[in-house]
Amino acid sequence: MQTGIDSPCRGDYLTRITLGQEFYVPTPDPQKLTELENRIAKMKATTAPQPVKEEHYTMVNMAWRMVIELVAGIAIGFGIGYGLDRLFGTLPVFLILFIGLGFVAGVRTMMRTAQEVQEMHMARAADDKEG
Repeated sequence: MQTGIDSPCRGDYLTRITLGQEFYVPTPDPQKLTELENRIAKMKATTAPQPVKEEHYTMVNMAWRMVIELVAGIAIGFGIGYGLDRLFGTLPVFLILFIGLGFVAGVRTMMRTAQEVQEMHMARAADDKEG
């Protein structure tokens, strides 16, 4: 007896495929298809994503982003500096150097974020003048 995915115990449909017989697939009714399409369109319309309202705390989010970027830069610099100092046995040299570099990298990232905020405000002001 045959076993596996095409075995007769899987049902009539697979048995016919295994034996090489033809099978009949009914043609879909066009009226039922249009009804189904209308129902799907109606459901999509009711669950369509609403326009996103502007957040009230956008500036607070940007401020936190800037703080986190600065702290992350300093923390990464601390980690690299401490690791190199432990590796070479020169405890304060690389630590101080990489904390400074991490601070500079954090400030540069903060400045890029501030520039993004400024461009966003300029675009919003231009839209307000046009509209």
